[in-house]
Amino acid sequence: MANQRIHPQRLQAGLTLEGQWLSLEDLRGVSTGECRLAVSRDPEMIRRMTASFDQVQQAVREGWRVYGITSGFGSMANVPVPPEQAGALQANLLSFLATGTGQPVQPSQVRVAMALRANMLLRGASGVRLEIVERLVHFLNAGACPVVAEFGSIGASGDLVPLAAVARAITGQGSACRVWLDGREMDGLEALTQLGLEPLELYPKEALAIVNGTTFSAAIAANAVSGACDLFALALGCHALMIKALVGHEEPFLPFVHACKPHPGQIWVARIMRELLGIPDSGSAEPGTASHVHLQDRYSVRCLPQYLGPIAEGLRRIRETVEVEMNAITDNPLIDGDAGRFYQSGNFLGQYLGVAMDDLRRDLGLLAKHLDVQIAQLVEPAFNHGLPASLHGNGERSFNMGLKGLQITGNSIMPMLVFLGNPLVSHFPTHAEQYNQNINGLSWGSAHLASQSVDMAVHYLSVSLIFAVQAVDLRTFANSGHYDGRTLLPAAARPLYEAVHAVLGRRPGPEAPLIYNDADCSIEVFLRQLGDSIRGRKEVVKAIEPILLAMQDRAGGEQSS
Repeated sequence: MANQRIHPQRLQAGLTLEGQWLSLEDLRGVSTGECRLAVSRDPEMIRRMTASFDQVQQAVREGWRVYGITSGFGSMANVPVPPEQAGALQANLLSFLATGTGQPVQPSQVRVAMALRANMLLRGASGVRLEIVERLVHFLNAGACPVVAEFGSIGASGDLVPLAAVARAITGQGSACRVWLDGREMDGLEALTQLGLEPLELYPKEALAIVNGTTFSAAIAANAVSGACDLFALALGCHALMIKALVGHEEPFLPFVHACKPHPGQIWVARIMRELLGIPDSGSAEPGTASHVHLQDRYSVRCLPQYLGPIAEGLRRIRETVEVEMNAITDNPLIDGDAGRFYQSGNFLGQYLGVAMDDLRRDLGLLAKHLDVQIAQLVEPAFNHGLPASLHGNGERSFNMGLKGLQITGNSIMPMLVFLGNPLVSHFPTHAEQYNQNINGLSWGSAHLASQSVDMAVHYLSVSLIFAVQAVDLRTFANSGHYDGRTLLPAAARPLYEAVHAVLGRRPGPEAPLIYNDADCSIEVFLRQLGDSIRGRKEVVKAIEPILLAMQDRAGGEQSS
């Protein structure tokens, strides 16, 4: 079965799962619960599933020795299980894996995990009935979300404990579980009754097929990468506003510079910044003319493509890794129903995801560190080329302190983001499960930390956007005697500026900057409003959609130029 990158058929109601390639974009509606799913009835897909299911039944019937079907699990694989107990083995798997602890995982992560697992099982290499997939989709479409604890996976045999919580919920097998449905948490069996479903007896291999794999880590990673891409695009837009406010030079972004050092990410970032800053490829100033009061910019402006280029390349690589993993068959054993063969292997190891999420957290820390330096320039008259200290608005009030407190808040977030960039996968080995899982990917822990980093970075970008818009307004006043920053900005940078004003209930105009007097507004409220807009992919993210589309083009293989 080729791992073809074919997008699933899109129905008016949502997505039809058919075991084909899913992208990060396909999962966004699943994450929010706004996307209704259907299960394909493609004859070839059903034939593959039936062939692998029949292969399991034959193995049990004829007494073959196959891992997890007629044997115990993990280091107890040498314990034989009689054919007549093969079904009980699956129910017991869900019982002894009922060991999760900690806070509940966000429903957005659980929904994506369930959709990815359903899509994987449809590939026909896992030996399950179509009814198992239909249960997963039934739960998703009904808004029923199993309660999954945050601790319980080392990314070795996949996400066993978290996925077992899902399996218990959809089948009613094993130990008790909890389900969110209709706005309240209830017992799993009660949820089945509310959904009009009966407990589902598991056949040989079916519980193992649900729990064995990296699907849950991949779901958390997918949401983290989607969020990180939004944040990176926002950071580029934010830098453009800041550079206009800092009267930045255009030379550092011109094509000749980057042709001399042709890293693809550097070239791409420079091109995006030229568009945002309204710089033609040939430059707008005559060669040799001095149009600035300063000869050259500090490194955070002058070296921006060189600094952000590796992050752009890293996000592209991370996205590709996550998309491959979330579309992979990570079960064990794998079944080739056509050849009548079982493959006892290790696709369940989460190393790719663990390393990718370590990298993602590091890149988010670097992103915040760069913005932090730009903010430090903006607030300091010695470096900001004539802007007020701390970007205070009304200079006639000597007690106005501007964004001094907001900078402290930003300074409190940035070091934590950098700290979360420390690797997990390479630092903490485990020797779990009687030394059977003697290497592991730690994908679950790394992905959870990445999710925390993304959420923290949303707060930091909210801080940065307030600085950027206030600085644009004040630079406009310094240049033109009014505060309407739209007159300073090129067309490509204007939507983000306008979106921030709109989200904060402000109207850009000549009379006043975003914040005139310190007491005119609550910056805490502003931060919440911006954070909600970013997380909900609303006005602020819609304003940078052209950058996101350019990032998707690169992820699809476009050559930077």
